Amino acid sequence: MSATRRLPLLLIPAGLFVLAIYAWPTLLLLRNAFNEVGPTGALVEAWSLKTAADTFADGFTFELTWNSLWLSLVATAIALALAYPLSLFLFRTTSRWRSILAVIAILPMLISGVVRVFGWLAILGDRGLVNGLLQWLGLISAPLKLVFNWTGVTIGLAESIMPYMILALLAGFGQLDRTLEEASRSLGASPFRTFLRVTLPLSLPAIVLAAGLGFVLSMSAYITPKLLGGGRVFVLATEIFEQATTNTNWPAAAVLALYTLVLLLVLLAFSNLLARRLRR
Repeated sequence: MSATRRLPLLLIPAGLFVLAIYAWPTLLLLRNAFNEVGPTGALVEAWSLKTAADTFADGFTFELTWNSLWLSLVATAIALALAYPLSLFLFRTTSRWRSILAVIAILPMLISGVVRVFGWLAILGDRGLVNGLLQWLGLISAPLKLVFNWTGVTIGLAESIMPYMILALLAGFGQLDRTLEEASRSLGASPFRTFLRVTLPLSLPAIVLAAGLGFVLSMSAYITPKLLGGGRVFVLATEIFEQATTNTNWPAAAVLALYTLVLLLVLLAFSNLLARRLRR
């Protein structure tokens, strides 16, 4: 057998791993979505669409969808606004500290999500750093409500997805060509105009890729909405957990999980398609 024909054999270990870890559990989830829950709360094995019909007939499902989409959109926009200039700086700088700065930028990825959330509780709480500083400066008389609401969850989500977006932006900045920027400056364009007409358009594929990644990570996040939301923020991920554990309604949880998975796949496909068109 030639080397060219043996090359696809290298895909077998990865293929088996994906099949065992992702494909098989997803198929089991799909099978569970057809089951029902009896009057006593016991699981009834069946091949029925009743659970799916009841789930999508409930207006709360679409409220959860809207909450998840809006929260992910706002968190992604905030993270992108912070990650883009930082990534552009790391990409352009020639400082000897560049590697260390890059490590610091993605360091939150190495810290447990639970630890980061409790850190935000200490910073944003009623007696936290932000409220304490504002009261000490005399800007507020009573603590601001920054946790256990949408504000705290949005801040926590933006911080959690920001390192991933930095990596995606750095990977996509390979499209930037310094000679085009130098040509723009030599023709009399100001730095700001050069950024708007040259740098920003060339980095649009990286922006779309990073935004798509951040949006998907926000949509699937559970720890941050659950802990920073304090039971007052309801999204698809928290509802899936509640149905599976508190209500022990595994068929409903499976339906919502598959629904969320389809949403994420559609969003990823749209993001990749848009990034490819922008590259062209």
